[in-house]
Amino acid sequence: MTQAVCILGVTGSIGQSTLKVLEQHPDQYTVFAVSAYSRLDELLEICKKYHPKIVVVPSEKAFELKQKLHNENLKQIEILTDEAGLIAIAEHPDVDVVMAAIVGAAGLLPTLAAVKAGKRVLLANKEALVMSGDIMMQAAKQHKALLLPVDSEHNAIFQSLPHDYLDAKRTGQPQLGVSQILLTASGGPFLNHSIEQLKDVTPQQACKHPNWSMGQKISVDSATLMNKGLELIEACHLFSISEHFV
Repeated sequence: MTQAVCILGVTGSIGQSTLKVLEQHPDQYTVFAVSAYSRLDELLEICKKYHPKIVVVPSEKAFELKQKLHNENLKQIEILTDEAGLIAIAEHPDVDVVMAAIVGAAGLLPTLAAVKAGKRVLLANKEALVMSGDIMMQAAKQHKALLLPVDSEHNAIFQSLPHDYLDAKRTGQPQLGVSQILLTASGGPFLNHSIEQLKDVTPQQACKHPNWSMGQKISVDSATLMNKGLELIEACHLFSISEHFV
C-alpha cells in the first residue's frame, strides 16, 4: 500500500530533492498535495508530472495557476490558498507523510497542524522548533506524531543514536549510552581566517560560501555561526538534551 505525501515548499531545494527520492520508489509513495510560493512555472511542471490532488499557492497567484492548469487539462487539481490551505493539506486525513520544507515562520503553523494530526513529519524547517520547540514536542507526544529531522547535521545525529532514543523518557539528559552530542560546522568562507582578519570582513564576503548557494540571509547566518546557534536550539528540543551536552 502506498503512502500519500504532502510537500510543503515543493519548488525549493528540499522539495525538489524529496520528489527525486519519491521517484525512485513509485510503488511506496504518491504525491498527494504540494505547496509553492511564487515559482508557478516550476509548480506547473510538477503538477504535470506528479498529478497531486491539491495545490496550495498565495491567493494572488491562484487565478494564474488555475489558468495554467486549465490550459494543460489539469482542471481536476484542487487549488487552495494561503495559510489556511497549507494547514488543510498538512492535516488532511488522506496524507501519511508531510515534508515540512517551508522556511521561516511561515512554516510553523502548517507543521504544527501536521503534528497535531499525528502525521509522520519530515522536518526541514528549524525555525519551527526554535520558535515553539516545547509546544511542538509536546504535541508530537500527545498526538503520537513522528518528527524526523531532515537537516543534514540533525539527520546524521538521528542516524547515529540508538534506534529507540526518541522513544525514551524526555529528561534533558543523555541516555542509552550517549554522553554528548556534537554539532559539526561546514567551515564557510572564513574557515581559515584569523581573529584579526575577521575584524575586516564584509557582508559580500560572508555571502561567498565555498560550497553552497543559500541566499544572503542564510549565507550570513552560516558565516557568522548564527545558524549554528539555531541548530543547537533545534537539537536540544529534538533529542531532549540540555545545551550543556551539545
